[in-house]
Amino acid sequence: MLLVAAAAAGWVDAVVGGGGLIILPTLLLVAPGIAPQTALGTNKMAALAGTATAVLTFARKVPMQWKVLVPGGVIAAITAACGAAAVSLIDRELFIPMVMVVLVGVAIFVTLRPKVGLTMATHPPTRRKVILVVALASGLIGLYDGLLGPGTGTFLIITFATLLGTEFVRAAAMAKVVNCGSNVGALLYLGATGHVLWGLGAGMAVANIAGAVVGSRMALAKGAGFVRVVLLVVVVVMVVRLGWQQFA
Repeated sequence: MLLVAAAAAGWVDAVVGGGGLIILPTLLLVAPGIAPQTALGTNKMAALAGTATAVLTFARKVPMQWKVLVPGGVIAAITAACGAAAVSLIDRELFIPMVMVVLVGVAIFVTLRPKVGLTMATHPPTRRKVILVVALASGLIGLYDGLLGPGTGTFLIITFATLLGTEFVRAAAMAKVVNCGSNVGALLYLGATGHVLWGLGAGMAVANIAGAVVGSRMALAKGAGFVRVVLLVVVVVMVVRLGWQQFA
């Protein structure tokens, strides 16, 4: 059951992000005594393997601005580690509803702007703007990844598509690089503090890689329209899942 969930999470993460919504509840169900931070750390191990695989798959077909994205990944690693360290300091009763409001806003925006992410902008952004957007998004969303996690890739894709005029497939490829960094940062902190089940994480990583290969290839084959539909579905599921977790 856990391996199937890890594979499904790898597929979702590779396309639009949000795989943590599948794997974290499954991990807590299969191992009910596991601490939430340990579940998060173990998930990060699997997610890193799948995300790195997706990067390699996308990079074969999509032009990658490595000189901008790699530093973005480093920024995300630092802020994600800080976020993981600050989990106990955050009022989750306030934080989760804020995330839900943002997600609802994202769903409304994408629905009302059907052309966003389907084609590249007519006038490409300047290099300075790309650097600024990637740096800010990496820092802020990396922090979120360390604090909570699910939907990190989704937020990155929306940010890149909206602010840089990038179509969804290229935005997904860019997001994977930054997401790799945030996964590394959170995993290093959680591993150092004893919150990773390495054996279980290794098995989940293999399944996650398989899902990531299929997901990234489907995104490349089916294009931006497919990614947009999956993104909207994942955002709605995230809102429902977080709402259930918060208010049920």
